[in-house]
Amino acid sequence: MKIVYTDEHRKHFPQAEIFGGELVTPFERPSRMEYILRELKARKMNDFVTPQALDMTSVRQVHDAGYLEFLEKIWGLWTASGYRGEVTPACIPTRGLRQRKPKSVDGLVGYYIHSIETMITAGTWEAACASAAVAQTAQNLMKNGERSAFALCRPPGHHAHGDLYGGYCFLNNAAIAAQRFLNDGAKRVAILDVDVHHGNGTQDIFYKRDDVLFLSIHGDPDYTYPQFLGWADEIGVGKGEGFNVNYPIAPGGKYDVWGAALADACKRIKAYAPDVLIVSLGVDTFKDDPISPLKLESADFITYGGVIKKLSLPTLFVMEGGYAIDAIGINTVNVLEGFENT
Repeated sequence: MKIVYTDEHRKHFPQAEIFGGELVTPFERPSRMEYILRELKARKMNDFVTPQALDMTSVRQVHDAGYLEFLEKIWGLWTASGYRGEVTPACIPTRGLRQRKPKSVDGLVGYYIHSIETMITAGTWEAACASAAVAQTAQNLMKNGERSAFALCRPPGHHAHGDLYGGYCFLNNAAIAAQRFLNDGAKRVAILDVDVHHGNGTQDIFYKRDDVLFLSIHGDPDYTYPQFLGWADEIGVGKGEGFNVNYPIAPGGKYDVWGAALADACKRIKAYAPDVLIVSLGVDTFKDDPISPLKLESADFITYGGVIKKLSLPTLFVMEGGYAIDAIGINTVNVLEGFENT
């Protein structure tokens, strides 16, 4: 399996996030990649590819133009206003407030964010673009004949809506890759999100469409980020009705429950008969992950990699979350090995 990766992700390294009322070192940090790279190399998965330059065509198809301009320019606007810290919202347009785009820097940040743990720094835009380029390059490898590929993306992407950032995500890498597959002639694409947190951004982007089947297995949003999307009654609207499937899992859920959801998701994917499968690969379902309510064991990641392989579909893995740093490499590569060796 070819692995697409770039060190450009290091340009995005916020020094803090708000967690439990404190400023802490972000759970989503550059060292996550080091542990994954180390484990890949230890298991002789060394077929690395450097990403090509980012093509903005599919990025603009899934993201709002004003939002993209905001991401590109906000650091310059923020520092020009005299602020010395990282980009942080002061006010968010919640219930009772108008959803009107302001002109001030503070207003713009609040307008385009959906969760305040996510900071923007001097290199965030460049890192987000590099991450999207990783996903695009992996998609291009598959267009040219590879049956599978691993896009080792950072920052992650599945919490990025068409016009909102949050959950450590800015550009939706899986959605951008899906759109490129469609642009290149695919009729149907399935996205299976196995991150412990619901892929709210990906759901938002494809909620009214039938050319992408989105399925997400995640912690129950009554108890788990992102809190306000991810229930089973969210099934899509209009042309998209029936093409959005959520599997919320109660806190403490182990592989017996999680695996049953995966089995049902696989049945739906088979019935949909997509030309390609994209897996939003978050490994934060692990029992020791610091921000996960679910309890998968490391061996379970091998098992479900094999389950995905049995779909016999061209499969693109796109890296999302996973914050148990000592185990992130083991669990990520377990999925890939389960897929490769089944």
